[in-house]
Formats: sequence, structure tokens, C-alpha cells
Amino acid sequence: MERDERPNTEDLLEAAQMEEEARHRGRLKIFFGYAAGVGKTYAMLEAARQRKNEGADVVVGYVETHGRKETEALLDGLEIIPRRRVPYRNVALEEMDLDAILERRPELVLVDELAHTNAPGSRHLKRYQDVEELLSAGIHVYTTLNVQHLESFNDVVAQITGIRVRETVPDRIFDKADEIELIDLPPEELLQRLKEGKVYIPEQAERAIRKFFRPGNLLALRELALRRTAQRVDRQMRAYMVTHGIPGPWPAAERVLVCLGPTPMAEQLVRTAHRLAAHLDAEWFALHVDTPADRERPPAEQDLVRRALRLAEELGGKAVTVPGLDVAAEIIHYAKAHNITKIVLGKSPGSRWREVLRTSIVDHILQHSDHVDVHIISARGDAFRRTRWRVGRTSGTLRGVLAGSALVAAVTVAGHLALGHIVPVNLVMFYLLAVVIAGLCWGQASAVVASLLGVLAFDYFFVPPRLSFGVSDAQYLITFAGLLTVALTVGSLTGRLREQVELARQRERENAMVYDLTRALVAAQTVDEIARIVVRELERSGWQAAVLLPDGGALRAVTASPGLHLDDKENAAANWTYRYGQPSGRGEKTLPGTRARYLPLRGGKGVLGTLAVAGVGEAEIQSPGHRRVLDALAAQVATAIERAQLAEEARRAQLASEAERLYAILLNSVSHDLRTPLATIIGALSALTRAKHTPADPEWSELLETAREEADRLNRLVGNLLDITRLQAGRPQLLLDWCDLEDVVSHALEQMTPYLKDRPVRVLSDAGLPLVRADQGLMTQVLINLLDNAAKYSPPGSPIEISLRKGNGEVHVQIADRGQGIPEQHRERVFEKFYRVEQPGSPPGTGLGLAICKTAVEAHGGHIWLEPRPRGGTVVTFSLPAARGKEVEQGDDTHGDSAG
Repeated sequence: MERDERPNTEDLLEAAQMEEEARHRGRLKIFFGYAAGVGKTYAMLEAARQRKNEGADVVVGYVETHGRKETEALLDGLEIIPRRRVPYRNVALEEMDLDAILERRPELVLVDELAHTNAPGSRHLKRYQDVEELLSAGIHVYTTLNVQHLESFNDVVAQITGIRVRETVPDRIFDKADEIELIDLPPEELLQRLKEGKVYIPEQAERAIRKFFRPGNLLALRELALRRTAQRVDRQMRAYMVTHGIPGPWPAAERVLVCLGPTPMAEQLVRTAHRLAAHLDAEWFALHVDTPADRERPPAEQDLVRRALRLAEELGGKAVTVPGLDVAAEIIHYAKAHNITKIVLGKSPGSRWREVLRTSIVDHILQHSDHVDVHIISARGDAFRRTRWRVGRTSGTLRGVLAGSALVAAVTVAGHLALGHIVPVNLVMFYLLAVVIAGLCWGQASAVVASLLGVLAFDYFFVPPRLSFGVSDAQYLITFAGLLTVALTVGSLTGRLREQVELARQRERENAMVYDLTRALVAAQTVDEIARIVVRELERSGWQAAVLLPDGGALRAVTASPGLHLDDKENAAANWTYRYGQPSGRGEKTLPGTRARYLPLRGGKGVLGTLAVAGVGEAEIQSPGHRRVLDALAAQVATAIERAQLAEEARRAQLASEAERLYAILLNSVSHDLRTPLATIIGALSALTRAKHTPADPEWSELLETAREEADRLNRLVGNLLDITRLQAGRPQLLLDWCDLEDVVSHALEQMTPYLKDRPVRVLSDAGLPLVRADQGLMTQVLINLLDNAAKYSPPGSPIEISLRKGNGEVHVQIADRGQGIPEQHRERVFEKFYRVEQPGSPPGTGLGLAICKTAVEAHGGHIWLEPRPRGGTVVTFSLPAARGKEVEQGDDTHGDSAG
């Protein structure tokens, strides 16, 4: 059986979608190197000057020359956008002026140092986000980047050089670039340039050679840059082979899952998983199991998870947070449910007490992972020593331990008072009761402490010899063991029960909020009502909210909480979210200085508006639970708004359809009622004009002629009304025949002679004009309408030109006048029924002529359009399919047939 080597349809569809997106975006070219001084900026400027010589519109958005004269020389002749000055701590920092570039809208802009961090107060935290906005606006970008600034290599570079790079760029920016140009220079030449002062000033150069620019570092960084570039080329080659059906040894699809907890190595795990996924060309996920204990951790530890999940999204992974109690079980369940083939786990030295990375979880996953490969990554000890201050019990846990201890003390005091009335062994049940209460009220840690203290207190105060940990009867050891075992088991179970109750309550709160909002939105009929419901429901949860929807080209707050004031900064964030479909504001990297967080309301047809949410603490708004709830709420709101908008569109369409039907009935009735008396009037006027007994007074003759011409005009109007109702009543019946358009033009000019007698009409026609298959009477009416418009809307005596051209299997007919022209905003709508452009001196009309022309031409399979004429006037063009020789011969056998 032969192998099917045709391209996969899904791959082709994905490639087509990417091409469609790229058509509306700017192109990104990265000049990529392994260190400063290899010549990235120089190469970028040379390429820009070449593009400028080719006629491209090139501007400099931001270029840092570092005082290099040869680089500064390349800036001569290039337009430079002035930098924006940002005041910060009594210092004016210079940044790229993003808004000025967007307003200027060049074809190509140069943006140096892609990994740069913008000054506080800028719209975006990072320069690569500025570049993304420029690309979304359709502006091409040239930029520069060093390999050590790629986020996935951050840990590797730190291990090689001993220096942690703080300014990084997500790998997705590098992967999505349209072109990568590797700028390479042997390390020996780079070191020579450093010594000659061509990279840094001598003092800086000497310090750089000692610390960063060591030969070993440069060789390692150069290898990273070469490997990363080769990896990208390999992925491009494989994508090309897949989409073009070129056979090859394709590996099975891989899926990578990295498991994250509140540990300092979480970001290291994300980068490792990204490199593994990139090497395998695999989809990858970052999973965090959110346990009740995690919500009691210090904010610093919770922030470790948030940063790692955000890093995973920036690197192109899918960040997922699932609630649960058993971390290992949740990881295995997710891996099996999503067909994961490789799991990445972290293991820290001497940190068994840390929940996510303790050995028992790793062992449990290894035992139940089946055919899934498990990669265990060890953390560097220094990383944990640097962050050991973050670890500690929360105040809630300490209170639980103290409360459990107090319960044991209370049981001990009560037992001492009742010692003469009960046997000491019976006190064991009261200690177990204390353990159960501690577990239910304060959790597992409190229950474990109560268990241990209970055994010790029972031994010390009630077992002979009393006030001693010694035991006179060995059978008490069995009692101790039983008490400790039962107490620990009961305490653990009650503690887990309490955690399950808390987890269920949290899920219930989240689900109840979404359910209440969904139930309230079901009954909403209008967008305004939906907005009021959303704000009301969020206010009930202690939040402040606003719903912003587009109105006249700008966002408008349909409904907002009284305490949420949307100033210019807030509106800027809302508009940015609406424009780019990404969250912004508080807790995000775009405009983080705002009071509210802004979420896009994304529907099936794109972004419908923006949801603003405020009144939440910084840690709370960034927590996975709140983000999950807000995302779900935004999705429900978008669905409801889209449903209301579709319902309103359907209602309008129904009203328009009904109005159209009534229009057609009325026009048809009036037209038929007018046709008979009009024919009588025209016949009588024609007879009077030709009668011999008519008075010889010239004024009488002129009056009769005017009356007859106006009656003819009214007759054409009635004919137009009949034509438009017939053509748009359904599929029109056309009397098709082979027509010579030159004859059709002559016939139309003959009928329009009385109205064109004071105008020169010039007819130009290509030789050998092919025939067209058309309804000759209807096409004559099209030309009459176009000539009538040209005569009415151009000065008396001005010429009218008619051109008949052939090409591309079509015949093009043009009618050009020297009138006022039609403004650009009206050129599409003039083909609508009853639409007229009101201009000074415009003659009266019905707005039906061009509508009839459009309907008639399209019924023949043609197209009609208009465009401005140089030096004033309008050119209306329509095209009809031209006949081929065989078609004409076959058409002779079906002469005069009709088409439905």
C-alpha cells in the first residue's frame, strides 16, 4: 500500500490562517548576535539605507550608537523620530516615542535593543511590546537582539557567565519573526574591537573583558546563538515540507507538561520545559495544582507561582491552574487526560517539607506515570539559600498549632481534676476528641501537633510514674502506639476533610458567581441591560466594574460603578485592550499603573468591548482563582452581548425586509397605475407636436416639446421603478442573446439624443470587441441610466466619453463625465436604493438609477464600480463576461432563450 504523501489539510489550513494574519501585520526582522559589538546595529542601518534607496519610507524610532562614529555615519540621511522624555526621580529618561511613530505610519521603522525595559510610566513595560503594537499597526520593524536576552536561555547564560540577565524577551517573539539575520564575528576579532575602544570606552572595555567578555564565555554564547538560529531554520524547513507534502521521517506528536509549585526554581523549570518542547517541536503546558495550603502561604511564595505561570505564557506555553488536594494525583490525571508524553518535575536539595517538590510526590508520579517520560530537574542550592527567607509558617498555621496545643492543655487540666473519678486510660478518648476538633477547626498541622502533644501529656501526667516520661508497665507502650496512630490518622483525615470543605466552598463561590451572572443574563434583552446586570453582580462580590463598548469609533462606558472613575489613563488601557484583544491594566505588563484590570470581551466576530474590574488587592487580582473567575465572567458577558447584538440585527433585518416588501408592493402598484395614463399623455403630446393645425407660435411649440420631454423622463422613472421591483423580487428572468455592445451603446445614445444634444459625446472602442451574452433591453437601460446621470451631474456643454475595452476575458464599458465627482465616503453607498449624494446644485432624483445598474450588471455575472476622474469628474465602469468563439457557435442554437 502506497503512503499518502499529500499535505495534511489541518497543516494547510493553519498555514493559510498564518498567511492571512501576516497580510495585515508588519514584518519583523531581527539582527541576531551573541554579544554586544558584533555589528548588529551597523548591519541593521546598512539594510535600512538599502531599503531607503529602493524607495521605502524608512524612519529611525530608536537607535543606540554608543558613540561609535562609523555607526553614527550611517544615520545621515535617515529620518529620526524625536525621542520621548520621561521624568523619573528628578531625571529625564529618553524613550522611543511609540505614539509619534504610529501617527507618522512609516513603511519601516528601526528599533534598537529589543530587550530594553521602558521607563516607569510608559504604556508598556518592555520594548518588545512596543514592537508588537507597531507590527499590529502594519508597520515593518528592524530590530537587534543578543542571545543572552532570550528568556529560555536565562538560566543557561547565568550558569555560563555567572551574571543573571534581567532584561529578557519571550522566545515567541524570536520564533514569530519573519526573518532572522545572524550577525557573527569570531571572538578574537570581538576582543580586538573591545581593546581598540570600538565597543565601549577604554575603562568599560577593560572591565567587560575581565567579567563578561572572556573567551570561554564568548565561545559558549556564540554556540548558543548558532544553535538557536539553526533550530529555527530546521523548524522552518520541516514546516515547509509538511505543508508541501514532501515525505520525511516525521516523529510522533509530543506533549510536554511542567509542574510548578511555590518554589524559587519554578521559573527555571519553565525555561527547561520550553527548551525541551522547542527541541521536540512539541506543544507544552505549565500546570499548578492550587491546594488550600497554597492560599495560606506568604504573598512572596504565591508570587513565585504567578510569575512562573506568566513566564510560561510569554514563552508560548499554556498556563493551567487546577484546584485539588492531592498534587501528585492531579498531575497524573491531567497528564492522562491531555495525552502528555513528557513530565518535567523539580527536586530541591534538602526540601522534603516543601509540598510540591517533596520526594513522595516525585515517587508517586514515577510509580503511576505508565508510559510517560519523567524528567527530574535539580535546583542549584544557592538559589534556595538566597530565597530561604521566604519560607516560613503563616500566621494562620501558627494560630492553628497554638489552638491545638491549648485543646490538649485543656483536656490535661480536666483530666487532672477528674483523676479520682475516672480511670486514666479513659482519658485517651478525650485526647482523640481534641485531635478531631483541632483537625476540623484549624487543619492538618494543628491535628498532628495535638496528636503528639496528647501522647506526651498522657504519658507525663497520667501514666505511672507520674510527672515523668518513664513507663512502669510495658503495656502502656501499646496504648501510646495505639493513641498516636489513631490520633494521627483521625487528625489527618479531619484535616483533609477541612481542606476539602474549604476547596468545595471556594469552588462553590466561584461557580455561584458565574452561575448567578449567567442566570441574570439569560433574561437580558438589550446591551444596556446586560451591562447593568454585569456591574450589579460584580458589585455584590465587592468589586467595582464597568462595561465599555464601541460607540462612534471610540469606547464608551455603558455602565460603571459609582466609585470607578475612568480618567484618561484608564480609558487608554481600555482602548488598548479593545484594539489588541489582550488584557491590560493592573497586574498586567501593559499599562500596569491603572486602577482597574481590563479584559477583552471576545465574541465570535472579534472583540466586542472591554470589561473593567477594580477594587481588588494586587495579590488577589493576580491569583489564579480570581483570574479564572474573571476570564469566565468576561466570556459569559461577551456571549450575552453578542447574543443581544445578533437579536437586534435580526430584528432590524426583519423590519428592513418587511419595509422592502411594502416598498416593492407600493412601487409596483404605483408604477402600473402610472404607466397607462403616461402612455396616453405622451401619445397626445406627440400628436399635438406633429399636428398641422397647431399654432405657429414658437413658444407654443417649445412648450409642447418641453411637456413631451418631461413626460418621457417620467416614463423612464416609472420604467426604473418597474425594473427595480422586477430585478429584486427574486431571481430575474433575463432574455439572453449574443449582443454587440457597440450596437447597445448606439441604441442608448439614440434614445438619449434629446437630452445630450448640447454635449459632445465621444465613443472609443477597441478593435475586434467580442460579443457578450446579455439581455439587450436591460443593458440598454443600464447605459441610459448612466448617461442620464452623467448629463444631470456635469456642467452643460461638458463632454461625455464612452469607452469599450476588452481584456482578461471581459468587456469593460466606461462612462466618464466632468462633473463635481462623488466624495470617497459615498462611492460604495450610491449603488444602494434611494441613496443620493446631496451636493450644492444637485438636480432632483430618486436614487434608483445606479441601484438598477448594479442589480442588472450583477445578474449578468458582471461587476460595476466608480472612481474619481483625474482633473475632476467621475468614471463609472461595468464589466461583462466576454464570449469565446465556440460559445457563440453553440449560442446560435439557443438564440433568444431566457435565463432564470
